[in-house]
Amino acid sequence: MTNIHQKNDPPPMRKDFLSTVLAAHHLRRTGLIAFLVGSWLTAFNQGDAILAGPFSAALGLKIFLNYLTPFVVANIGLLSRKV
Repeated sequence: MTNIHQKNDPPPMRKDFLSTVLAAHHLRRTGLIAFLVGSWLTAFNQGDAILAGPFSAALGLKIFLNYLTPFVVANIGLLSRKV
């Protein structure tokens, strides 16, 4: 089997992955999805803790993950269309 890629070329999948994920129109869409779903998850899952009292590092991490998770899932969905 012949290799059509030069040794110093970046792997084509990685290059395509980064250009797809970092494209402005995709970032707007995945960012909006992350904002909407993350806000819902935060309100639903941590709303009482936010209203009840002091903001802890653990609560901050949970809120961060509430926004990161839909961002990652939206990007996986976007990339799965490209395969």
